[in-house]
Amino acid sequence: MPKKKKFARESLVTKTELVLPNDTNTLNNLMGGKLMHWMDIASAISAQKHSNRIVVTASADNISFGQGIQLGNVVTLKAKVTRAFNSSMEVHVIVTAEDVPSGRKIESNQAFFTFVAVDQSGRPIDVPELVPETEEEEKLYRSALQRRQLRLVLANRMKPQDATELKSIFFDPDKK
Repeated sequence: MPKKKKFARESLVTKTELVLPNDTNTLNNLMGGKLMHWMDIASAISAQKHSNRIVVTASADNISFGQGIQLGNVVTLKAKVTRAFNSSMEVHVIVTAEDVPSGRKIESNQAFFTFVAVDQSGRPIDVPELVPETEEEEKLYRSALQRRQLRLVLANRMKPQDATELKSIFFDPDKK
């Protein structure tokens, strides 16, 4: 039986939060852990929409904090599956913050999360193939294999020499 296919747009999730005093640090900026929590939730819902399964977080890539998100800002998280493998899915999440009274918006963070779909017993289960439609979705889809292999190499779950998409990073092509 052929594997089911789904479009990236079917996994789109938009989550909006208001930064309240209990969400902030002593500088009245959103705490990083709270933002990571929101990113994980939005990304997990996206992965669930793609797989129609329970999902568990496998990894989160390089969440760096540039500009602080302030008390009273409206935070919008947009998450969408970029590629599906066997039982795993990569989800891209983009975070923007808006000071509504001034109309000032910033793109605060973005990251890639990896989720694994599991059955009721917690065992990995196959997910539908992802079909990109837009130029941006196609770009993220193509580069997802490199990101996946890098994650696996960094986690010691793949040998660098087996990372076919990363050979130019790990091995000098001029060296024989």
